[in-house]
Amino acid sequence: MPLYEYRCPSCTERFERLQPMSAAMSSPCPACGAPAPRVLSLTASRVGAGVGAGDSLAAGGACCGGGCACC
Repeated sequence: MPLYEYRCPSCTERFERLQPMSAAMSSPCPACGAPAPRVLSLTASRVGAGVGAGDSLAAGGACCGGGCACC
């Protein structure tokens, strides 16, 4: 389930909510109750090589499972 950021136009409160992708584009502000629209948020994630990471490359699993020219 994605984490969405919201900013209330009434009180400028910023908050986050875990909601399904099918949820409405606004959510009630926890501070004042006014509808707050989603805001564009920049996220970053780190994907580390774990145990067996090299095995997928040896098996032709590279970036897309062997279906592109990179393999």
